[in-house]
Amino acid sequence: MLISVCIITYKRPEGLKRLLKSLNQLTFKSIEVPQIEVVVIDNDSAGLTVQFCQQMQSEFKWLLKTGIEPQRGISYARNRAIATADKNADFIAIIDDDEVPKPQWLEQLLLVQQEYNADVVAGPVLPYFPNENTPNWVKKGKFFDSERYSTGTQIDVAYSNNVLTRGEILRKIDPVFDERFALTGGEDSHLFMRLYKSGYKFVWADEAIVYEWIPKTRTNLKYILQRGYRSWSSHSLTERELYPSMPVQSMRIVKGIGLIVIGLLCLIPAAFTQYHRFVGALLYIFRGGGTLAGLLGINYQEYKNIPYTPNSDYQIKTGKQN
Repeated sequence: MLISVCIITYKRPEGLKRLLKSLNQLTFKSIEVPQIEVVVIDNDSAGLTVQFCQQMQSEFKWLLKTGIEPQRGISYARNRAIATADKNADFIAIIDDDEVPKPQWLEQLLLVQQEYNADVVAGPVLPYFPNENTPNWVKKGKFFDSERYSTGTQIDVAYSNNVLTRGEILRKIDPVFDERFALTGGEDSHLFMRLYKSGYKFVWADEAIVYEWIPKTRTNLKYILQRGYRSWSSHSLTERELYPSMPVQSMRIVKGIGLIVIGLLCLIPAAFTQYHRFVGALLYIFRGGGTLAGLLGINYQEYKNIPYTPNSDYQIKTGKQN
């Protein structure tokens, strides 16, 4: 069995280093050790990741491929990673460069896939705050927590921060990730919502845990509200395309307005209690606004202003299997 683990990165050398070291420590106790290749695509044309990965090859126990995607945008980088993966890969796992998986992460995804004959398996992403000065209101508000389910629960969407998909499914799609979402994010929910609508089976693996390192730059009011607005906007935009019927759209309108009303009703009393409750009320309003914006075809370009230097060069370097 061949597994391709796909990673895209942009100016996060320390995060990528942590991730690769953790992938080097993956364990397999209940199944035979699969053949694994790790694909790293740098969306920074300077190509420093390629050099770094070359230095790591001698101590890396899996096959390591690196490349540069010169076209700015998450969708382009993710598509390059899928295209670089081995054409015979049985499964493609995707994880982000600011995450660290537990040693049993990949084995747990595979075990659940086998037990439930799933096409897509997703697992939990738990926040980790490396900064000792992270505000208490951020932790109390649980703004970086995501929903969890019992292992085996059938779900209807997955995200690229912790997911395993049959390789043959992704190879049928071109492009895999919609390029309209290159600078907005939400390209992953768009893909997996499409796959779910096509009838593929999605299952949750609650023991396949990864930790997301939350930097200081994200533990602030502006980031939390913008991310809430953008994520709900892109989800609503995708749902508008996939389920254009009037009843579904009406429900989204009601939900968007409802979130805003709840936020407004909670805002004043929350202002006189704890700060995380006040932020939570604001987040309801921003999520509701994002929901309505998505229905109007508006999607906030979260990554538009990130500095970038284009370059037409593209390289692929391949390491050896130890």
